[in-house]
Amino acid sequence: MNGRDGPFPAPPGEREDPLVTVHRVGSRIEIAAASPAAAALGLTRGMPLTQARMLVPGLDVRDAEPEADAGLLARLGLFAARRWTPRAALSGADGLWLDLDGVAHLFGGEERMGRRILHFCARAGYAARLAVAATPGAAHALARFGDRPLILCPSGAEAEALAPFPLAALRIEEGVLAAARRLGLESIGELLTMPRGPLQRRFGQTLLTRLDQALGRAAEPFDPIVPEAPPSAVLHFVEPIATAEAIDHGLSELMARLVATLEKAGLAARLFTLLCSRIDGAEQSLRVGTARPTRDGAHLLRLLRMKIESIEPGFGLEAMRLVAYRCEPLGPRQLSGDRPPPDLALLVDRLAGRLGARRLFRRSAVESDVPERSVRRVGPLASAEPWPAWPRPVRLLSPPERVDHVLAELPDQAPLRFSWRGRMHRVRRADGPERLYGEWWRRRTEADSVRDYFQVEDEEGRRFWLYRRGDGTDPRTGGFDWYLHGVFG
Repeated sequence: MNGRDGPFPAPPGEREDPLVTVHRVGSRIEIAAASPAAAALGLTRGMPLTQARMLVPGLDVRDAEPEADAGLLARLGLFAARRWTPRAALSGADGLWLDLDGVAHLFGGEERMGRRILHFCARAGYAARLAVAATPGAAHALARFGDRPLILCPSGAEAEALAPFPLAALRIEEGVLAAARRLGLESIGELLTMPRGPLQRRFGQTLLTRLDQALGRAAEPFDPIVPEAPPSAVLHFVEPIATAEAIDHGLSELMARLVATLEKAGLAARLFTLLCSRIDGAEQSLRVGTARPTRDGAHLLRLLRMKIESIEPGFGLEAMRLVAYRCEPLGPRQLSGDRPPPDLALLVDRLAGRLGARRLFRRSAVESDVPERSVRRVGPLASAEPWPAWPRPVRLLSPPERVDHVLAELPDQAPLRFSWRGRMHRVRRADGPERLYGEWWRRRTEADSVRDYFQVEDEEGRRFWLYRRGDGTDPRTGGFDWYLHGVFG
């Protein structure tokens, strides 16, 4: 299977300006890639930039970045090797080979798997072409020169499928292509009808080798992308261990080895897993995470020791393995002054180990007029957006609670009394209304919705934040019912 990445096509009805990327080949500048709009105007890869500017005045020209393209393709290949098939390889500078043997049935067959991959590429912002064939050479040709985004070629039908394609689909050198054009050879089908002896004497062995590889007559090397294993340390015991002291000693030795491995690679990790293999074949595991990447062995040992009592060694542990997942490069950190600032990450990690990572968070403001959408949870060490200057209650109810027996004059007067949770409140002071409109760009049902908010204080000094659905005049804006959304202080 082979795919070709390119710019994502513009939505229907949206104009796309022609765009090309260029690179220098010898003494001239050529087009390296063209957007769909540029290709529709006749601009192709390898065309001189001067000719392209003459054909399309005002052409958007940008420098090609082959290193960045190669890095992106390598990341896609690594993702494919981890998600779809363990055998993925690079196919030129703009494609991937994926070996589907033994994995296609896991995704519902070759066609369903192909559509799933195309859907993934579209969501990621890339237009892809995908072909499934029995040989890498046939898949390469069908993906690049086929007329459909997804092509399935039955095994044994490669010759018929490749016959109308040009010779460039066989991945042969430009010199051989030029010699073939001088003799009038244009398609692969013409090669299939010619004797092999004269072809080898005139064009060399490369042409026939590529043809045989595409038709399955000759093998082709496949250099798969091998995902790197996460850094780890393993400790095997001559005699099984079962005491907490022995497990702690083994854990200390594992941590020292893992930290040395991370330092050598210049990495730090945010997720660590301890795997303990028992002599009865069972496996115990512990997992700890950190607020920021670290390779502080003493700190990590404290986190693991907090959970060491949950290990059930049974008749003994015969091996322990410590794995560092989610690794990131760890660069130098600048310290201000003579004494380094306190690192809250150590405290956050210890609290998360005792209380749970989900119980530690900060509140951050979100740009939204709807109060329940104007706040979100972020990590305890993440940067929080500043709060707006509008008066808001300390506590918001989620969801807002409906109040009954409201006495208020429409359309703009605050309530004189209301009942909440079975208790009647008489309003002594009030301020409002503060009118908020629905966010129609999120939900169509909020196109006409209106909320009128009031800050009220009852006779006992308690302050509440109430709102009425609707503007008090037009029933389309709401049902004129009242809700309590928050409590001040």
